[in-house]
Amino acid sequence: MIRVVIAEDQGMILGALAALLELEEDIEVLFKAADGREALDYIQKYRAQTDILITDIEMPKLTGLELAQRIKEEKLNVRTIILTTFSRSGYLRRAMDAGVKGYLLKDSPSDELVVAIRKVASGGKVVAPELMADAWMEQDPLTEKERQALRLAKDGDTTEQIAGKLHLSAGTVRNYLSSAASKLDAKNRIEAARIAHQNGWL
Repeated sequence: MIRVVIAEDQGMILGALAALLELEEDIEVLFKAADGREALDYIQKYRAQTDILITDIEMPKLTGLELAQRIKEEKLNVRTIILTTFSRSGYLRRAMDAGVKGYLLKDSPSDELVVAIRKVASGGKVVAPELMADAWMEQDPLTEKERQALRLAKDGDTTEQIAGKLHLSAGTVRNYLSSAASKLDAKNRIEAARIAHQNGWL
């Protein structure tokens, strides 16, 4: 039996996914999480039980990419499949760097997800074919600190607020934002955040 945890912040999709997978004789849905933090808490608590995590990317508290990274860092024996609407190559690169074993789009046929779950559970990798062509074309130019600062800037935080959240000085934050804007050929932090988000780098 392949034991699955699903993390998805849209309730209707979460319910539909679980119902779909429960129809399969060899798949059991252990837990449905409405955000990344809830999924991580469950996996940490019952670490020996979960085989596969299916997660969206953009979710509250922890994104799917952050969730995959935590699972990798904590060496939790769980294989992650990203199921998302985002076909940006930057997201795919970051997902692979975070140890993700599968990356599928939500508009893929449902039987593709079931096949992917079985393949990943047996040690394989699955990536939506339409993403493979340009997956490695465009390099992410941002450092992790620049990415964190830009993400908070995109949310509307001031330099001082970003500094407080990242435990840095305001001057250091300004340097990160300025460096990111320069790399992305953006006029300011807001444009830099928009460009980075469009490319899947945030």
